[in-house]
Amino acid sequence: MKRWFVALALGLMAGALCAAGPATAAPAGSQVALIGVPGLMWSDLSPSETPNLWRLAGQSAIGSLSVRTVGSSTCPYDGWLTVSTGVRTAVGSRCGEPPEPVNGTIPEYSWLSEVAGVAGAGTLGQALKDAGKRTLAVGAGAALGVADASGHVDVYAGAPGQVSDWTAGDVVAVEVPDLVLPYFDDGKLTRETEKLSPDARRQAVRQADMAVGTVLNGLPTTTTVLLAGLGDHGWAPHLRVAMLRAPGAAGHALGSRSTHRDDMTILPDLTATILAEAGVPAPATVVGVEMAATGARPTADGLRAADVAGQTIRDMTALFFTALAVLQVLFYIVAFLLLRRRRGLSAVRTAALALASIPVATYLANLTPWAFAAHPTLALVAAIVAIAAALTALALATGRRGVLLPLTVVAGLTAAVLLIDLLTGTNLQLNSVMGYTGVVGARYYGLGNIPFALLATAVLLVTAAGADRLLRAGRKAWAVALVASLGGFAMILDGWPGVGSDFGGVIAFVPGIAVAALLVAGKRVSVVKLGAFCVAGGVVVMGIAFLDHLRPPDRQTHLGRFVGQVLDGTFWPVIGRKLGAMLHTLLSPNLMPVVIAAFAFLIFALLRPDAASAGVLPVAFERAPALRAGLLGALVSGVVGMLVNDSGAAVLSMALALAVPLVLSAGIGVLRLGEPSPGPLPEPSTPPSRVT
Repeated sequence: MKRWFVALALGLMAGALCAAGPATAAPAGSQVALIGVPGLMWSDLSPSETPNLWRLAGQSAIGSLSVRTVGSSTCPYDGWLTVSTGVRTAVGSRCGEPPEPVNGTIPEYSWLSEVAGVAGAGTLGQALKDAGKRTLAVGAGAALGVADASGHVDVYAGAPGQVSDWTAGDVVAVEVPDLVLPYFDDGKLTRETEKLSPDARRQAVRQADMAVGTVLNGLPTTTTVLLAGLGDHGWAPHLRVAMLRAPGAAGHALGSRSTHRDDMTILPDLTATILAEAGVPAPATVVGVEMAATGARPTADGLRAADVAGQTIRDMTALFFTALAVLQVLFYIVAFLLLRRRRGLSAVRTAALALASIPVATYLANLTPWAFAAHPTLALVAAIVAIAAALTALALATGRRGVLLPLTVVAGLTAAVLLIDLLTGTNLQLNSVMGYTGVVGARYYGLGNIPFALLATAVLLVTAAGADRLLRAGRKAWAVALVASLGGFAMILDGWPGVGSDFGGVIAFVPGIAVAALLVAGKRVSVVKLGAFCVAGGVVVMGIAFLDHLRPPDRQTHLGRFVGQVLDGTFWPVIGRKLGAMLHTLLSPNLMPVVIAAFAFLIFALLRPDAASAGVLPVAFERAPALRAGLLGALVSGVVGMLVNDSGAAVLSMALALAVPLVLSAGIGVLRLGEPSPGPLPEPSTPPSRVT
């Protein structure tokens, strides 16, 4: 099994390097049309209510569109502006209807760059103009999307019925605003506007369908058609409709390399796809990637469920982490009160294993069809609770065979689930309360910051448990090799482009592995060495990112694009944004209580073991010295990860939430089973567990 994982990792690396090469020239294009229907969801479509849209879906590759730009929701203005720039763009003060063009030119277009500071407005239209392509815009939003750098389109019409010649443009953009107009008050999107009633929304959807039918009837049958719900209505973000009608597209899913999903795309992908279909090379500033019709066609029910899943996760995430924080704090308080009297050891051990089983249960819950349930939130909670209970029972069942086996079961399953998920496309992290969702749009693939904390902690604890057995057998070199090799393998998967694609995680993983390996070897860890390990982590991840940067731009991940930003000096805003996000998490009421409670319990239990925890932690470290190495390595990764990731305190809090209960359960196991200490290890020149 170990050889299989190594071979697969080497294959992934070789494939990524072999993919590097010169970009091919774009073919000569034909007419391409973008029909934007802001607010359109797959739940709006049906054969009877929306015959034109339903027919187009049958002729197209279909998928979900994540319309996230900068804020939590995307108004139509920002959606069209993102199409124009090819990057996520938002102008919150003008989150309303764009101004109507006059003689084909948008009034006060220079306001975007001179006042609002929007970089790249008109990128799409200017690229088309420079290539000799003509643009036809229908509706003010569409004009904003395809206008050139001066705000001009070649042909403009206010509505589909006003277009006399649909072949007047090589690129056609049409705005169908029927679903979002009711949410505007005096041209602005307002929070006070109430949502449409179900009947009113159905009527608006029917009107939008008729408008789309008019456009489709006017366009030549050879036109490549993109239809996108490129904006939110009101202030609730959703996954929107995405369709591509092109030769060979029907019967497939619509995705892109931007998301690494066969059935999900993002707004900047529309820009890249229009340019590709028109035969125009994309400017370097466009971050989107041409959409691809690949894979099995998803069902409409499946796409509806994807939005339901994203909405459910978005709505319950804050409540989930609040509940988790409360459970963690209560656990430490009750454990302190019981352990100091050596009462309720079994109950504390069970609770510790149950808490540690919750994270992996949140991912395994996605193996159940909870998003299709009548009450998806209840179904998801029930799945998490049931799986956590089953894992707790399994861990307890192994407890009589060895004090470290329960820890190994929970940590091993956590590590295995996350590693397998990385190798199979991260389908368990997507739409997980401890993962990410396309509705929020912060990440679409790879290893998220919270999963990183769990993976690093689980891997280091598992390797510590394995190292303990090797140390007891007198095989110190093998124990060190186990920590370094398994930790290194997980670290490479964490950072490799297209697999984990985690920049900050590698920086944090390397010092954690190094500290654990040195302590297992009985070596001293100094502050200087620790700093060197952090620098080494930075060197490793920059090396990985540089290899990604060598690939063609449309194949790069955010790692490779960051190298490009470093080379051209535009990376400081990225650093500033991530630093600000990290500092913001330090005040999180859902995260910091976990950090404070876990650290307080840990420190008190070590300084005053008899008074605080009946000596549970010292006896655990005496029985399994490698366990101290694994815990310290996990804490180092957690602290460094908190400092270098925009999730900040979330990284350290989740590392502690997994590590401390598991180590505590091992100590209780030693007390209950009375398993003897293996005896002292060969003494190094300085205490092996000392970090100076």
